[in-house]
Amino acid sequence: MTFFTCFDAEGGVIARCQTPEEIAVLQGMGRPIAEVREMKAEEAVVCSLTGSPAEYDEEV
Repeated sequence: MTFFTCFDAEGGVIARCQTPEEIAVLQGMGRPIAEVREMKAEEAVVCSLTGSPAEYDEEV
């Protein structure tokens, strides 16, 4: 399973996504995604255990 991390222009994490479609949804919501990186396998395991699509709407 591949996960992606989306960053803003300052390098802050905006979200972690599983598909390019999820990234497109965030961009459509107006999130300022400046960079997208594929997560390493060990990072993705933690994300799949703790992540939730509901987190996309939570502001940090």
